[in-house]
Amino acid sequence: MSSFLLTLARFMRAFVRGLKDAEFRALLFVLVGLLVSGTIFYSTVEGWGILDSLYFCVTTLATIGYGDLHPTTPLSKVFTMFYIILGVGVFIAFITKVTASETRRKRDDD
Repeated sequence: MSSFLLTLARFMRAFVRGLKDAEFRALLFVLVGLLVSGTIFYSTVEGWGILDSLYFCVTTLATIGYGDLHPTTPLSKVFTMFYIILGVGVFIAFITKVTASETRRKRDDD
């Protein structure tokens, strides 16, 4: 449990530090926009609740894909293909930026 809390604290420090970087803020804005637009789309087209739609968007962008929720309409399937292609790249770029911020802090401390 302490390892998880330390990792969470490091992530939060890197996140807060990253907010000073314009590229970080832009990636965060795009990522939040993707999550919001995906959540609205799936709740509207698939009829899922807001929480289920957000859950699907996060697990999809994190490439987890449990399979408990999946698109059922042709429109949702096409949207999901584009959502994955665009979203996974943005998600990876964002996580890379967070870890780079933490790595830079460690290097500066040494």
